[in-house]
Amino acid sequence: MQHNYWIYLFIMFAVTYLVRVLPLVVFKKKITNRFVRSFLTYIPYAVLAAMTFPAVFFAVDCIPAAAAGVVAGVIAALAGGSLFTVAISANAVVYVLLLIL
Repeated sequence: MQHNYWIYLFIMFAVTYLVRVLPLVVFKKKITNRFVRSFLTYIPYAVLAAMTFPAVFFAVDCIPAAAAGVVAGVIAALAGGSLFTVAISANAVVYVLLLIL
C-alpha cells in the first residue's frame, strides 16, 4: 500500500482553512448578542486550559511533584506574580521535589 502524503497534507490544509474561513463567511455582520460575544471571548482560554492542565500531570513521572508544581503555580498567580514568576516557581518546586523523591 503506497501512501501519498500530498493528499494527506492537502486534506489537513483544507480542514484547517475551512475552520478558519467559515466563520468569516457565515457571520458578515457584527455579533451584537452579549451572551454570544462573551462566550466567544472566553473560548480560547477554556480550550487552552483544557488542553494544558492534563498534560501538566504527565510531563514528569512523579505525579505528586507535578501536583505540587501546580499548587505552587496557582499560589504564585493568586499572589499577583507575572507569568514568568509563576512558571519559574512551579518549575522550581517540581525540580526540587524530583531531586528529593
